[in-house]
Amino acid sequence: MELTGKKVLVVGFGKTGFSTTRFLLQHGAVVTLNDIQNRIELPREFVRQGVTVETGAHRIETFVHQDCIVVSPGVSLMQRPIIEARSRGIEVISEIELAFRFLHAPLIAVTGTNGKTTTTALIGSMLQQAGKKVFVGGNIGTPLIEAVMVPESFDYVVAEVSSFQLEAIEQFRPAVSVLLNLTEDHLDRHPTFEDYVQAKAAIFKNQQASDVVVLNYDDPHVRSLAQQVRARVCFFSTTSRLDEGIFYNGQVHLQQKHTPEQTFSLAGARLQGAHNRENMLAAAAVGFACGLPLEIIRTSIVSFQGLPHRMEFVAEVDGIAFYNDSKGTNVGACVRSLESLDPPIILIAGGKDKGGSYQPLRELVAQKVKALIVIGEAQDRIVAELGALVPTVRAESLEAAVAQAFSRACVGDRVLLSPACASFDMFQSYEHRGRCFREAVAKLAGTAQPCTPKT
Repeated sequence: MELTGKKVLVVGFGKTGFSTTRFLLQHGAVVTLNDIQNRIELPREFVRQGVTVETGAHRIETFVHQDCIVVSPGVSLMQRPIIEARSRGIEVISEIELAFRFLHAPLIAVTGTNGKTTTTALIGSMLQQAGKKVFVGGNIGTPLIEAVMVPESFDYVVAEVSSFQLEAIEQFRPAVSVLLNLTEDHLDRHPTFEDYVQAKAAIFKNQQASDVVVLNYDDPHVRSLAQQVRARVCFFSTTSRLDEGIFYNGQVHLQQKHTPEQTFSLAGARLQGAHNRENMLAAAAVGFACGLPLEIIRTSIVSFQGLPHRMEFVAEVDGIAFYNDSKGTNVGACVRSLESLDPPIILIAGGKDKGGSYQPLRELVAQKVKALIVIGEAQDRIVAELGALVPTVRAESLEAAVAQAFSRACVGDRVLLSPACASFDMFQSYEHRGRCFREAVAKLAGTAQPCTPKT
């Protein structure tokens, strides 16, 4: 892809837009930066290199006078300027598509509704323990484009990718792709659940017979997509013995044609819960696909400590355990978190509604939840769908929710923050929400001050 002298529009100036702009400038493109926000602070290096900035709106006349448009994940492709640009033959791609065109290392891409970040980090750790030089990024934090902005070369590139990023790919082709699970999410962006499923399925649409796709056999939506795959399929399962693939029945078993079965134990694994068992199996499948030794795969999985804000044990205060699952930004994630804890549970949920139903929580709430504390914009919907099942309290802040939960808890209870919602109504990010939860818990023990709210 030749960029020198090409007019390229970068839409969205978050972390991804910043890195994309830097890359384009390195390759001699003429860059225009567009953001719906009225004010953005442009780095001096961009000013010196002549970047044009347009803020406050997406203007059709700007979009249709480009050679290429690179959209950030938060930008909908259904906006009129983008539709008009495409109708005129202007290429509209995501940052991961741009990055892929310049990648030389094998790409391992991970997607799914839940578990993406943990699985991506675990795969990266596994490859590093095998002595490989690895770039880990994508939706996990460091934009994928940064893998091609450094002089060093990598043995593998491991990327978490989202449905938003996959909507605007053309050539993007992982050597190994992973689809973990599919439940309702981002229905405020995707018109239907089927649209969301097909956006995720794009991860393997360009793969060929020499590639590998790792699929969750236990998820019927994922399993049904196998018929669309041209790559070699490796299923994983925690509930079924597979003739071919990787499964768990007290031990991990790898079954491959014309190869003796291999097994190993997960005893001592630091990741807990059935959902994390799925993540571990998916990572193991990738390890086998990359030809890693069994012992490297086992020790990497068992020693992996997990990531913050994902069923993170925060503290025990007066015999009450507090768990931070702020990354649980959809109903499916909340279901998995509730499944992993013993009752009685006091659940703190709510935030910015994402358009899905809260009905899948009903059975677990009725069985395990002692009280429900709701926060944020989604309060009314959650109360309407779940409020009749258990005592339910509205809270105006997360700190107040923690205090309400503590006042209702007894020794041996568990207080779980698993919002089933996005964070952006009250917080800057799910990480910000998780930090505020930690600090509210610490305040109960008299060791911290309240977290600064979103401004």
